[in-house]
Amino acid sequence: MSEPFLIGDAMTGGYGAVDILHDCTIAVEPGEIAVIVGPNGAGKSTAMKAVFGMLKLRGGRVRLNGEDITGLTPQARVAKGMAFVPQTHNIFTSMTVEENLEMGAFLRRDDIKDTLEQVYTLFPILKQKRHQAAGELSGGQRQQVAVGRALMTQPRVLMLDEPTAGVSPIVMDELFDRIIEVARTGISILMVEQNARQALEIADKGYVLVQGRNRFTDTGKALMADPEVRRSFLGG
Repeated sequence: MSEPFLIGDAMTGGYGAVDILHDCTIAVEPGEIAVIVGPNGAGKSTAMKAVFGMLKLRGGRVRLNGEDITGLTPQARVAKGMAFVPQTHNIFTSMTVEENLEMGAFLRRDDIKDTLEQVYTLFPILKQKRHQAAGELSGGQRQQVAVGRALMTQPRVLMLDEPTAGVSPIVMDELFDRIIEVARTGISILMVEQNARQALEIADKGYVLVQGRNRFTDTGKALMADPEVRRSFLGG
């Protein structure tokens, strides 16, 4: 059986002397949505950051398309096709929407017009507000700018840390719809989410972490149907 497209394999590590992740494995295939859920303090965002190279591992490896990238910086991983959208401070508030999107293409040397149009097709409100300062937008629109900017790098993997934090249920549903559309283009999505039930509904694969360890791993559908997962993590 071939190895997953992106895998953080048996990752152990943390900040300073304290390990937050313990032999934790997260993987995603092309065009797949993989979701990391679990209680507060479970190490969800830490696992994501470890895959992106923002955390030094004491054990385990990260591989992308068969290549060991464990020693690469986050910047080098971006050049390899990974994009990461943090939960906060993910846009330049004083710049216009379009300037923010153009900043996402800073590594590219080719014409970015087609990609810009693709982002505007995915998020029509951004085209409408492209000359407006990003700081004037609603929370949901800011998240669209952040995701759009990441897509400007033409990533093979899009990593989202709590993309629906602080937005209304309607905006959350809309963002999830857009994420599904992105995955349909063949981009792998790796996402940390507090809204576990809604996230697992769109997930091809789900990882439930508890205290930095894999507790359950299955398809989103199977995890939603698992009585123990429902009782412990989805509110019954």
